Parts: sequence; C-alpha cells; structure tokens
Amino acid sequence: MLVRKLRLERAWSQETLAEISGLSVRTIQRIERGAGPSLETRAALAAAFEVDAAIFTEETAMSTSATTSTATTTPAITEAERDALEYVRDIKGFYNHAISYVLANLCIFGAWLVSGSDYPWFLWAAFGWGIGLASHALSVFEIFSLFSPDWERRQIEKRLARQTSRSAR
Repeated sequence: MLVRKLRLERAWSQETLAEISGLSVRTIQRIERGAGPSLETRAALAAAFEVDAAIFTEETAMSTSATTSTATTTPAITEAERDALEYVRDIKGFYNHAISYVLANLCIFGAWLVSGSDYPWFLWAAFGWGIGLASHALSVFEIFSLFSPDWERRQIEKRLARQTSRSAR
C-alpha cells in the first residue's frame, strides 16, 4: 500500500514506476496488492522514490510508521486511507466487470443476429451474468449487506483471539 501511495503522490502510473525502477509492471501490481517485495525489489523502489529501503521492510512487517535515514518522515498509510484505497479498488473492479458484461453481451447479441435464430437465446446469458453483476454491485456499493461492519469486526476479534491462544500454548 505504501508503494501505491508514494506512486500516486508523484502522479506516476504503474508503467512509469516500472520504467524508473527497472521492475516489471506485474511486479509493481503484485506489491500494490500486498505481496512482499524481495530485497532487490525494495532497493529498486527505494532508489525510484528516493527513500530508505527500510520503509518497505517495515511496511511488509505491518509497521504503521516509517522514516528515512535523512530524518524526513515518509507518510504512513492510515487506516482511513487503506479503507479508501480498498473501496476505490472494489469500485474499479465493479466497473471493469460492468464493461466486460456489456462488451461480451454485445458480442453474444451479434452472434445471435448472425445465427438468424428466432429464439432470443442471448437473453439467457445476459440474464445469468446480470444476476452476478447485480450481486457485485450490491456488494461493492453496500446497498444491501448480510454482514455488517460490526459483524466483520467481531469475527476478526474472534479469529485473533484464537490465534493468540494457540501461540500462547
């Protein structure tokens, strides 16, 4: 998440960061999705952002604050920023899903037109996929949620309590 924040602060695309750092776009994408960078990757990112490579190690270790060796503070990602980034990523995923739905169904409709069939079989695909798209929209935009944030918090606390009791043994 820190890599994404630093990249966005500089108004760089993933491709631009890949060029500057000498890494592949795929590597940048994996790191922004939460994969831990290797030592070489951390060094390349640190050189690109002109920061100490240790901040990427600290982020991997789930540290919430990071500083550079020159005593300037690199902005840590707050929980609100993390939630906002996750929400925007979810919305982006939904829009990609909606675009895929429209394009694929246009192709299916075209195939139906070419086939000359009188039965509108293309509607079955549109209907089935439409149910999935509607479910995705309900989930992303939280129009209707079976599981409230309070429920999620309780489940996380329960899971953490179990892990703590196991590690204490």
